[in-house]
Amino acid sequence: MTDKDKNLSKTEQKEKIRNRYKGVDSSELEVIPALPKTDIYSSDREMRVAVYARVSTGDPRQTSSYELQKNHYQDFVNFHKNWHLVAIYADEGISGTSLLHRDEFMRMIDDCEKGKIDLIVTKSISRFARNQLDFGNYVRKLKKRDPPIGVFFESEGINSLEPAFEMTMSIISVLAQEESHIKSEVMNTSVEMRFKRGIFLTPELFGYDLDEDGNLVINKKEAEIVKLMFFMYLYGYSSKEIAEILTKAGIKTPKGNTIWSAGSVIGILRNERHCGDITARKTWTPDYLDHRSRKNRQDRNQYKRKDHHEAIVSRDDFLAVQKLIDNAKYGNKGILPELRVITDGAFRGFVTVHCKWAGFKAEDYMRASESAYSNSEKINKEKSDNTESSFDLRGYEIARSQFFDVPEKLTVIMSVSHIMFNTNCMKKMDNIPYIEMLINPVRGLLAIRGSDKTIKNSISWITVSKRGNSPKYIGGKAFLKTIFEIFSWNIEYKYRLSGVIMKNENNESAIIFNLREPEVLIPADIINENKNSLNDSETYINPVCSTSKSVYAYPKEWTNGFGNEYYSHSKVYLSGDVYLNDKGKTFISEQAYTTDKSIIKETIESILSLPRENKNEE
Repeated sequence: MTDKDKNLSKTEQKEKIRNRYKGVDSSELEVIPALPKTDIYSSDREMRVAVYARVSTGDPRQTSSYELQKNHYQDFVNFHKNWHLVAIYADEGISGTSLLHRDEFMRMIDDCEKGKIDLIVTKSISRFARNQLDFGNYVRKLKKRDPPIGVFFESEGINSLEPAFEMTMSIISVLAQEESHIKSEVMNTSVEMRFKRGIFLTPELFGYDLDEDGNLVINKKEAEIVKLMFFMYLYGYSSKEIAEILTKAGIKTPKGNTIWSAGSVIGILRNERHCGDITARKTWTPDYLDHRSRKNRQDRNQYKRKDHHEAIVSRDDFLAVQKLIDNAKYGNKGILPELRVITDGAFRGFVTVHCKWAGFKAEDYMRASESAYSNSEKINKEKSDNTESSFDLRGYEIARSQFFDVPEKLTVIMSVSHIMFNTNCMKKMDNIPYIEMLINPVRGLLAIRGSDKTIKNSISWITVSKRGNSPKYIGGKAFLKTIFEIFSWNIEYKYRLSGVIMKNENNESAIIFNLREPEVLIPADIINENKNSLNDSETYINPVCSTSKSVYAYPKEWTNGFGNEYYSHSKVYLSGDVYLNDKGKTFISEQAYTTDKSIIKETIESILSLPRENKNEE
């Protein structure tokens, strides 16, 4: 609108607009007609046609569906005399919700880009793609080419080049995607129902054949190789060494290759089916569209069954190998870890700890500790009276040491990866260079005592320099996460424990820490992000003071008193004779009865000495 028009009244402005839009006489215009729209059914048009077919499972029973689709579209193209079949692109055993591994589909798109195809014919939108995003992207991409490439969907009777296709496509593709979603949910429900009834899937497994009912039956020749691998690992061979020996011996892999890798060896050693057990749903698929599986960390129900089928190796040997594999991550090659529990004296129920030993779970330590006590015994029982004192101290509390910052305070700070004792601990232990760490999960106690370098559980905890001795960080990724699990600690926090010193008549020292009453060190950035939740009355921890890096916090229950009731506190720490040289006895866990090493050696030599054809015949 010009400045002159602005001076006109609204009525005059409207009249001027009406006159402008009356247009001119049609005789004054020359019309250049557009090219006619592509008619895929025109008998005069030469068309280079591609056919896309797909079946969503590789089951042999689906082969008939696959072949029928190919035959049908061969005839469909031949029916149109000016259509010329470029190729039938067919994916077999591939899901329609993802383009991953749909090699033939991608080859077809590539041929479209090269100008080899004018039209794609497929059964339906769901055959082309059930993923709405992928579907729309590729249809539009083909439509934008010059000349445009259409996709004809036989079941829906529509062509992607039709004017109304966009709206139709949006509706039908959403329905196709939702159909895929429903099918995925139905399948998951079906699998869940099978697992609940102990009906497990039994895919092919090296060492076994499948009988006519789908049950695992031992393949003697392959089982021999499986047993060899387990025994070699128990004997001290690494997965890499086992792979090299199998390759040199000409033994074929489960896929028929002649070269083994350390990963393929570990894959067999990790499979619990070789000891006759079965664990269903080790992985799960969060997104039905991308089909990417994730390790099942209790995201979905898991089902386990022992003695599901005949075992190749004993369960004890299998579990021992798992411990060895876990330990190998921390440089403990060929070391079979064991738990030792002390059954007498002040350290009764304590289990020795090796900071670099992995593979033991929280329940392993708990069972080992509980084995030192009788079933009728009650741990940490509070006294209702005091028979050893002339004073009745019921109702009195021992103030918590966490509330006092005294020079002689003994503390240890634990994170999920490191542990560090303070200088006072080092001094109280007379600067001994090595210590041994023990845990009593039943009573919630951690202990350290003097040790010798030759003891496999010994820990170097002091840094020696010209300036003097100082505590060092002790790495414990293999073990500390187990403590965090036992006491339900947050792996993002650090925990500070207070300890007390104990000595025996030989002046040998031990320090005991209470794991059930830690101070919590919360990173300051977490506090700043969660101020509202920390002020909530239901929050477990409340900040008491802060530094630039962290905030000290304490359990909410501590606000109700100064400490533990006197007689209860007296039972928290140790009582009785402190025998610091007591190494305890081996806790007989379920993996303790492994095959004797002499038998393992004899079996390895026997299998490796067999002629090649007896090991793995084709």
